[in-house]
Amino acid sequence: MSYARVLCVGLVGMTGQLVEVEADLSPGLPGVVITGLPDTALHEARDRVRAAVVNSGQRWPNRRITLNLLPATLPKFGSAFDLAIAAALLGGSGELPLAPLDGVVLLGELGLDGTVRPVRGVLPMVAAAAKAGIRRVIVPAPNSAEAAVVPGLRVRGVDTLHRLVAFVRDGAPLMDPPARVPAPTGPGTDLAEVAGQGLGRRALEVAAAGGHHLALIGPPGAGKTMLAERLPSILPELDDTAALEVTALHSIAGLLPADGGLLRRPPFQAPHHTATVPSLVGGGSGLARPGSISLAHRGVLFLDEAPEFGKAALEALRQPLEHGRVLLTRSRGTAEYPARAQLVMAANPCPCANPAGDDRCECPPLTRRRYLGRLSGPLLDRIDLQVRLSPMRAAELMASVAPEPSAVVAARVVAARSAAATRWSPLGRRLNAEIPGPALRQSPWRLPAEDTAELRARLDAGSLSARGFDRVVRLAWTIADLDGRDRPDKQDVAEAIQLRTGEGM
Repeated sequence: MSYARVLCVGLVGMTGQLVEVEADLSPGLPGVVITGLPDTALHEARDRVRAAVVNSGQRWPNRRITLNLLPATLPKFGSAFDLAIAAALLGGSGELPLAPLDGVVLLGELGLDGTVRPVRGVLPMVAAAAKAGIRRVIVPAPNSAEAAVVPGLRVRGVDTLHRLVAFVRDGAPLMDPPARVPAPTGPGTDLAEVAGQGLGRRALEVAAAGGHHLALIGPPGAGKTMLAERLPSILPELDDTAALEVTALHSIAGLLPADGGLLRRPPFQAPHHTATVPSLVGGGSGLARPGSISLAHRGVLFLDEAPEFGKAALEALRQPLEHGRVLLTRSRGTAEYPARAQLVMAANPCPCANPAGDDRCECPPLTRRRYLGRLSGPLLDRIDLQVRLSPMRAAELMASVAPEPSAVVAARVVAARSAAATRWSPLGRRLNAEIPGPALRQSPWRLPAEDTAELRARLDAGSLSARGFDRVVRLAWTIADLDGRDRPDKQDVAEAIQLRTGEGM
């Protein structure tokens, strides 16, 4: 037999597709040709596979070898095809009976010594295989715990090509996924560690309850970074759907922890202010990989010292913040990644950032305006809460009454989110921040005219945009949810305006 076929999975962005790896061996000048839109890593597979086959004690066929990856119109990326290519090649040469691999997906990169090395993106690949009706997969042993997360699949691990050959030829056992050990939980960060800053704590709670974006502006030592880093501690754990999305994104980026289980805690990303556009929204050679905003999906993206970020990097966040996804188009294909993250920005009011406040600021007015002016109007218009924090006072720092811990605040956040999810279920939404503006302005959720009079006046005066109008209304709904009311009232709208504009703080 000179033809064989083995199944694998190709990954474009987060979308996986079943790929048939065909091998045809024919008489002629010995050589290997790979077709089916392979990238550079796949072109190099012929050298890796040849060395791995020989060093695993198998005979390399001295014939003309054609390897085809179907569908041929789908771009193929990475080294996850190595194991399937080796199996198809050995099957086509007659060295290996491939009946035991019928309907089995093979994933893995081969080392020159025949070891099977882990690859990125195993979770979305295996999930795509399961969706296509596959029930058995063989993956690198270090990826087996990750693959076992997908229900309805029989997952086996393999550490060498020799072990796979022994399984196919003699029925030798493969490796079971390791038993999942719960990740150790340490004390972590807690809101109880933040002294004072009642306004900042309130803004953080509102942001968590409604999924709103937040900007914290204040002098050094006011607690901006401490508050932002504790936002994940009051967010609820991810449900199954969100956990699978977040874990798949981290799998593609190669950032999954060793246990390979689902990530249940909302992720937290805090890139340095020298971060580039590709590192924030995604990029890289070949097919673009997820950036920080996608790795923070269903969690928090924290930009500390936000005015110090490059203008292009900050402006690149505008579209993902609006649509909750990133569409990256490159010459070899288009990748789409979810990016529904909560943005939290922290900024000093001016370059000198004198902690004593405005009375001792060394910056001229023009310098102050230019500094915060690095945060463009269109970007700030997408930030629901814009809070100005005051310098810490001795009475707050030395207060004898302990602040509320994260567990107490998190309970209120869960209750508020539950109320919002019940209310918005007819629209298929769960968070107030996700509700389209037209829905908020229509019955039965339209607020009375007397409650929105101040909002409408600001809109007519041009001090509030239409987008800002809708975001204030969303904030008012979140405030009502936190306080246990069915609908916002005039006071909720007034507080929402204050949190949105920073006035009177």
